[in-house]
Amino acid sequence: MADQQKIHPLSHDVEAPNTPTVPLMPRNSSKSDQPDPPPPFHRTLPLPYAKPPKKTRSCCCRCFCWTISLLLLLILIIAIAAGILFLVFRPKLPDFEVDRLQITQFNLSTDSSLSAAFDVTIVAKNPNKKIGIYYEGGSHISVWYSGTNLCEGSLPKFYQGHRNTTVLIVPMSGKTQDASGLLSSLEQDRAQDGIIGLNLRVKQPVRIKLGKLKLFKVKFRVKCNLDVDDLSSTSNNISIRNSSCSFRLKL
Repeated sequence: MADQQKIHPLSHDVEAPNTPTVPLMPRNSSKSDQPDPPPPFHRTLPLPYAKPPKKTRSCCCRCFCWTISLLLLLILIIAIAAGILFLVFRPKLPDFEVDRLQITQFNLSTDSSLSAAFDVTIVAKNPNKKIGIYYEGGSHISVWYSGTNLCEGSLPKFYQGHRNTTVLIVPMSGKTQDASGLLSSLEQDRAQDGIIGLNLRVKQPVRIKLGKLKLFKVKFRVKCNLDVDDLSSTSNNISIRNSSCSFRLKL
């Protein structure tokens, strides 16, 4: 029997490339001497955009804003209406003049009280073309000297039409206690420069009529400064040397 062929492994592979092999780790070196491997790469993704949370308004804040808006709108409407009325009617203030002052009584009693009675003639003018004036009840007119109320009365109720002039004779009366010093002051003013300064005040509630519309009630306030020559009861007709009146309207 033929001898069996024996295969012996070669110590060198003839087909392998003739390159020296490099060991993975150098000899005489430990594993810890090798550098650490780089960290793995992580890709950072951008965060999705988040909208800021909406601010919620409370119910009270909304009610307050609505109230202010309505008030401003109401004021604007009133201003526009007032402007239209002014352009259409062209309102003017009435005019007052004291035409005459007549004394019917001005006597000092035994108890030093002064009794005074005047008849005051007032000329009231309404210069408006399209506005009428209702003079209502509850008026008050008074005559003052040096801060003392000498006499008082009231204006009658009447209606004054467009561009109308009305002459009113208003009786007034009053009584002042402890008036001896007041008479001395009056005599001193008359003897010094021959002028006695009086103040006439009028408070009159009225209603304005625009066309056929009668508006709400307002108050006229008139203040007149009068310079007269005498206040004795023996002189019925008192000469008014100077007269100036100011007029105010109060809602």
